[in-house]
Amino acid sequence: MPLVKPLSPEHDKETQELAAFFNETLGFCPNSVLTMQHRPAISKAFINLNKAVMENQGRVTSALKRMIGWVSSNAAGCRYCQAHTIRAAERYGADQEQLDNIWEYASHPAFSEAERAALNFALAASVIPNNVDENIKSELYKYWNEGEIVEMLGVISLFGYLNRWNDSMGTTIEQGAIESAEHYLGKTGWEKGKHV
Repeated sequence: MPLVKPLSPEHDKETQELAAFFNETLGFCPNSVLTMQHRPAISKAFINLNKAVMENQGRVTSALKRMIGWVSSNAAGCRYCQAHTIRAAERYGADQEQLDNIWEYASHPAFSEAERAALNFALAASVIPNNVDENIKSELYKYWNEGEIVEMLGVISLFGYLNRWNDSMGTTIEQGAIESAEHYLGKTGWEKGKHV
């Protein structure tokens, strides 16, 4: 049972209008956003930040951004966000072989060296203590420019917020996210945990 119950999608009209963004990314409005509505300024600010972070400005694709979010959420242990990011990666056209082998991104041939550098950055930036070092930096700069690195860190930081929100809240996971997580992550032990 969540720490605080989500409110109806109709609770705050402005949040509802902004939350239409999630119908594209996930196919539903997340319970996390419905809970944030207890303070509508938070739900609205969060949605606007999410839209800004996920906007594509260059070569960091929508699918890669969601895989970065998955690596970050996996490092944090947030099963809710793991399910959401794998679902969004799927909906944004991530390669089937990458989805099936996300756990092995560091060595699986479905991932390019540029993608590995981005995903290694996500992992290093998401652990405590932070592990971003000169090696991570030099690998990033082989493949990505500064604007793209800022986009990536925006995703990592956004999921730092979401991982803490959803794990502390015990946010109930939605059926569509469960289906995607069980399909792609179940073979390596993903389960709903506290998010029931």
